[in-house]
Amino acid sequence: MEIAHVVTTPTSLTAHGTQIGVGYELRYVLADRRLDVEVVGVRAQSFELADADFFDLGFSPLFNSLPVLRDGLLADGAAARDYVMSWVAVPDLTVEKSEQRYEPLGQRQIRFVAGDYRAVLQFDTDGFVESYEGLATRVR
Repeated sequence: MEIAHVVTTPTSLTAHGTQIGVGYELRYVLADRRLDVEVVGVRAQSFELADADFFDLGFSPLFNSLPVLRDGLLADGAAARDYVMSWVAVPDLTVEKSEQRYEPLGQRQIRFVAGDYRAVLQFDTDGFVESYEGLATRVR
């Protein structure tokens, strides 16, 4: 489960949230090119974006909205885009580069591809994930 508070402007997105996983609670703050993450009672770590396009936090559909929002991937005629993400594994908080592809399918759907992994993500009209095949569904 994840709950997040997100603030968007025409040029930025900031967020803070909490994930509850099997055996862990994780809290994060995303601002500009920095991600602060804490596995409660275990450890905290800060990451700088450096040369990656975006952060991708494990088990968090919110982070899949970042390229969609910035690059207008839900617009009619939007082309598939490739990204290099700074992927943060949860709950161990290791980080590695992840090559990812976002393929617009129409009707606010994007096929997300990372290596051999594929999933279809459904977005709302504001560009946030409503459902992530095999992972999550937003509850209102």
